[in-house]
Amino acid sequence: MLIRLLVRLVDFSRRHSLPVVLGGLLLAVFAGWIASRHLGVSTDTDLLFKDSLPWRQRAMEMNKDFPQFHDLLVAVVDARIPEEADATAAELAARLGADPAHFRTVRRPDSNPFLEKEGLLFLQPKQLSDLMDRTIDAQPFLGQLVADPSARGLFAALSLLGMGVTQGDADLSPYIAPIGAFHQALSDALAGHPKPLSWETLLGGGLSKLAGPYRFVLAQPHQDYGALEPGGAATKAMRAIIAELPFVKSGDAHVRITGQVALADEEFASVAQGAVKGLIGSLVLITLWLFLAVRSWRLIVPILMTLILGLMLTVLFATVAVGTLNLVSVGFGVLFVGIAVDFAIQFSVRYREFRFETGDSAAAMTETARRVGLQILIAALATAAGFLAFVPTAFSGVAELGLIAGAGMIMAFICTLGFLPAAITLFRPPGEAAEVGFTFAADIDPVVVYRRRGILLVFGILAVTAVAVSPWLVFDSDPLDTKNPNTEAMRTLRDLIDNPLTNPYTIDVLTPNAQAAQALGGKLEKLPTVSGAISINSFVPDDQQQKLAVIADANTILAPTLTPHGAAAPVTANQIRMAAQAALAQIDPALPKLPKGHPLALIADDLHRMQTAPDAVLMATDAALTRFLPTQLVRLRLALSAEPVTLASIPDYMARDWVLPDGQARVQVNPKPDAQTPAGLKAFVRQVTAVAPNAGGSAVTIAATAETIVGAFRDAAIYAVIAIALILFGLLRRVLDAALVMAPLLLSALLTLLVAVGLPLPLNFANIIALPLLLGVGVSFNIYFVMNWRAGQQRPLGSATARAILFSALTTGTAFGSLALSAHPGTSSMGKLLLISLGCTLLASLVFIPALLASLRPPARDRT
Repeated sequence: MLIRLLVRLVDFSRRHSLPVVLGGLLLAVFAGWIASRHLGVSTDTDLLFKDSLPWRQRAMEMNKDFPQFHDLLVAVVDARIPEEADATAAELAARLGADPAHFRTVRRPDSNPFLEKEGLLFLQPKQLSDLMDRTIDAQPFLGQLVADPSARGLFAALSLLGMGVTQGDADLSPYIAPIGAFHQALSDALAGHPKPLSWETLLGGGLSKLAGPYRFVLAQPHQDYGALEPGGAATKAMRAIIAELPFVKSGDAHVRITGQVALADEEFASVAQGAVKGLIGSLVLITLWLFLAVRSWRLIVPILMTLILGLMLTVLFATVAVGTLNLVSVGFGVLFVGIAVDFAIQFSVRYREFRFETGDSAAAMTETARRVGLQILIAALATAAGFLAFVPTAFSGVAELGLIAGAGMIMAFICTLGFLPAAITLFRPPGEAAEVGFTFAADIDPVVVYRRRGILLVFGILAVTAVAVSPWLVFDSDPLDTKNPNTEAMRTLRDLIDNPLTNPYTIDVLTPNAQAAQALGGKLEKLPTVSGAISINSFVPDDQQQKLAVIADANTILAPTLTPHGAAAPVTANQIRMAAQAALAQIDPALPKLPKGHPLALIADDLHRMQTAPDAVLMATDAALTRFLPTQLVRLRLALSAEPVTLASIPDYMARDWVLPDGQARVQVNPKPDAQTPAGLKAFVRQVTAVAPNAGGSAVTIAATAETIVGAFRDAAIYAVIAIALILFGLLRRVLDAALVMAPLLLSALLTLLVAVGLPLPLNFANIIALPLLLGVGVSFNIYFVMNWRAGQQRPLGSATARAILFSALTTGTAFGSLALSAHPGTSSMGKLLLISLGCTLLASLVFIPALLASLRPPARDRT
């Protein structure tokens, strides 16, 4: 009954070829028009998982409570000296803040008036005492600079050093580095390359390095999720501003962009990179394989028309059923073409076979429908079941993909039997002059029959080996490993991996209040995988009474010196020469008492050169030496005014990053470096969540995402195998035939696993999507051979079916090969796994199935 219906469908299409083809083309145009107006694509990664998942709910709650940490562009500034980095970051933040069209919020987390005043309290007691002692020792020097913060005052201060050496009262050994810095700044300026001097480094010594070499500007851009790079416009605007910053233009500062938005945008760009060339190359090779398969453009064009119609109908279904594609479901086209082309090639090659046998196109079309139509229907239903098995899973991205691709398989079947016969009839391909199958392969069939036991034994050993090594199959749960490591955002992130501000593997825990946060932080810091826990309590320094006493003593001594008494008169070039000459009068007599090559002697040489230097050079020297001096003196006075810190005294702009209006307090848990590996990250999350089950944050999201994806594919695989088995049994009506189709499918999965472990090729968020295609292609190939065997065919490798399967695999493999060559690691790994699974499927279909079928008693010829 079913076969008769399929024959009638094909005969109707053949008899009404022109209306069917025109109707199909109009339908394709209509579907494309509807899709162009109503089908959208969202690059929002939050849409890939169901909101009902507990970890998604925690992530959404955290994003709602602390929106300032979500959807960030992070500008990372480094410069020759800290002041240049600060100045560059400050100007960048100001200019970004003046661009509300591209940026919603802009802030500098490391530019903090509270820390500028209270920062000394966060030093260890010994560090603080040493710093205060050095500062007090430099009091005479500082006095000259406060009174006259110019080159004139600096040279007066340098003369004190010379006077001290001459009188034997000064030990310059602690000041070798600062004196050397003075010399370098003088030398560069006199050579025509003035570089500002870092007073932060001079006055703070090694403590200036505690802040690290980087300054950060955090911006939340407006994003267009309908674009390939949602933050592209904002990133472009930021780069234009960066290019105009003074220290960037001079090469003294560098600004790199990273953050969630930049990482996502660069990933999309990496995926698209080379896509056009790869697509053109794939189309050329696919056309070549189609020509070798069907040997006539009069068949190639109908096949391509059928694929286009089926694809447009699938797009129309996606428009109606989904409306907006996500980052995973947008790949349904590759899956559709990869499998639908198999249906079209199978029909066309078998048509050529029956055309050769009957010599009549109408009879050949009818015989193709009778002999092949049911095979394609079963393949389409089984493949659709494999895809639809993903719909119930919590992985919304692949569930949506499964729904569209599953429906696409039905569209492909309808187009193959309802449209392709009409197109073939209309294009009138010539008859065949020789057998369509591989004549050379006919000689291989007897060899397979003779060696069948050995072949099956080898495959059995490989299957057992695959099961044995399956525990070594790795799932790489780190999404960073699927990104292009050579992009700016990824290189920058790797440089900052140990910084709490930019570490992508942190955990956040929300506690009832600050006291609970402190207690929890203490517990978490004892865990083996935790490097530290930060909360609002971290901004209340320890040992304050002791430290405040040290600061107060230093301030008592230094305050009169650091307090300016009116502004100094503007300096002139002539005054600079006179100040240099006066300094030499004190320094030159001291030189005989200094070792040869001492930095003070080099400064004396610089001061001599200044006597004949042009006025412009002297003024540039003054600017280089003192540009950042006034700011640093103000900071020093502010730091010496530190006051006791309590939770209540922490300003709101800082507290809002850690405490909610209702009093709930956030704890940020930072991992040790081991968490940068999948196993280490899993252990970090397991240990922290054992103490704080409500934990969220990026590390928890990464681990939970991996579990969700693996669970979705595990459940879908079980559903798919059951559904495919039921469909096969229901339509083939024989348990043996269903088992013969399923056996090579499972074998190809084991072989794929074995190769992946052997290479090794870890599974990841990107390449795991290859698994549903393995089910679809495997089922299709196997069904053709088994049903032909049931129909009495005893030489499968020399048949037209083998030809169709081989060229179908080559066509599909060509598309996958272009993915494997992608610059994007995730896409590349997906292409590689697809090629591996396709190769294993082809091996199981062309070697294992013939050997397996040869081991069975020839069936009675199926006349249905």
